[in-house]
Amino acid sequence: MREERIWTAAIVIIGDEVLSGRTQDKNVAQIATWLNLQGIRLSEVRIVPDRMDAIASAVEALRHDNDYLFTTGGIGPTHDDITVDAIAAALGVGVVVHPKARAILEDYYATRGGLNEARLRMARVPDGAELIENAVSGAPGIRLGNIFLLPGVPHITSAMLDSLSGRLEGGKPLLSRTIGCWTAESEVAELLAATEKDHDGCQIGSYPFFREGRVGANFVVRSTGRESLDACAEDLIRRLDAAGRPPVDEGI
Repeated sequence: MREERIWTAAIVIIGDEVLSGRTQDKNVAQIATWLNLQGIRLSEVRIVPDRMDAIASAVEALRHDNDYLFTTGGIGPTHDDITVDAIAAALGVGVVVHPKARAILEDYYATRGGLNEARLRMARVPDGAELIENAVSGAPGIRLGNIFLLPGVPHITSAMLDSLSGRLEGGKPLLSRTIGCWTAESEVAELLAATEKDHDGCQIGSYPFFREGRVGANFVVRSTGRESLDACAEDLIRRLDAAGRPPVDEGI
């Protein structure tokens, strides 16, 4: 039986403010959720500072190891927005003002004080790049091959992801079911491993917690097939129940 093709993506989060803790990243969760709907698995996330060498190094490594690479941050109007320059340098291409991006910005800022030099920076792209529609704030995202440059502002990133929906090649979305149990995961570790082994194409992740003065865990069953997912989840429920550890379907 031919092994199913798995499409993968990585994310590079760019910004000193994220590394310092001043800004809490919210893009990883929404990009990961969106990728799954496209049938693409998020394989890795890196956070790098606003430094040309750090950005270029991460991009160069991850674009080769994955089908797609997304970056967030560093494509705004200020001097420290250097993502475009860093990626262009990493790929050995120049930086140009994209004529369509310039026209979009001229129109957007026509009643907002006009297009100045700072705002024009948001029309700069690595040579050969395409634009990603931005229905929120004018300034477009950028696509160059398998690299997608998105802003750091979550609601703008979300709008750009919407414009990309259905346009990337991927596999089957990864489905999941959660089974909760008031037990220490170490007490059912062998049971979990045995259940997963008996169901090809399924994975079981264990996520412990401490609530209400008690130890518990949620077990997330994942598969690309609904029938195999449900078979594994129902088997796990039966085994937990037989072991005297009442399961809670849909998690705790």
